[in-house]
Amino acid sequence: MHLGKVIGTVWSTRKDEKLVGAKFLIVRQLNLDYTPKDNFVVAVDSVGAGVGEIVLYAQGSSARQTTFTKNKPVDAVIMAIVDKLDIPVKEKLNEMVKN
Repeated sequence: MHLGKVIGTVWSTRKDEKLVGAKFLIVRQLNLDYTPKDNFVVAVDSVGAGVGEIVLYAQGSSARQTTFTKNKPVDAVIMAIVDKLDIPVKEKLNEMVKN
């Protein structure tokens, strides 16, 4: 799983019939302190996320394990909206981010 922030939407009126009804969101990966990384992914939304929300997403074969994406041509899926990260020691976070 990866931590990310939804930064946009991809509109597609023509797509594979298995993806009809799917919403595609652009997700930028985040560090644990919410600073953005350079990479992004287009992910199918399975939980009703929106632009600006912090989410958890999966890639690869794991992306096809949600109820919505089962047996669909999907390489990334948003499967949770994050309410809060609880990291008790800030020094540990800084150490982890550097490594």
